[in-house]
Amino acid sequence: MSFSGLLQLGFSTVIFLLAATAAKQWGLAPSLGKIALTLALYSLGNLIMLRLIREFGMSVSFSLSAVIQLVSVNVVALVFFGERVNALQATGIMLAIAAVALITLGPYLQGRL
Repeated sequence: MSFSGLLQLGFSTVIFLLAATAAKQWGLAPSLGKIALTLALYSLGNLIMLRLIREFGMSVSFSLSAVIQLVSVNVVALVFFGERVNALQATGIMLAIAAVALITLGPYLQGRL
C-alpha cells in the first residue's frame, strides 16, 4: 500500500470515528441535526473508501478498514464513553480482530511460508 493510500485509509478512519461518535451522541439525545451529521460523515467516509477500492481492491481496502475501525471504535467507546464489555464480548472482539487480520495478511504470509 502506498503512502497516499495509508493517508486515505487514516483519513477515512478518522471520518468513521467522528461518524460513530455522532451516532452515539444521537443515541443519547436524538435530534435531526445529529442524525444529519452522522449520515453526512458516514457518506464521506464511504466516498473515501470507494477511492481505496479502486486503488487497492475491495478485499484489502475493506479488510484493513475493518480492523482499524474495530480497534479504534472500541477504544473510543471504552475510553471516552465509559462503556464496558464483559469477558465474552472482549473475547469476541479479539477474535474478530484476529480473523480480519488473518484475512488481510493471509495472502502475504502464505507466499512467505
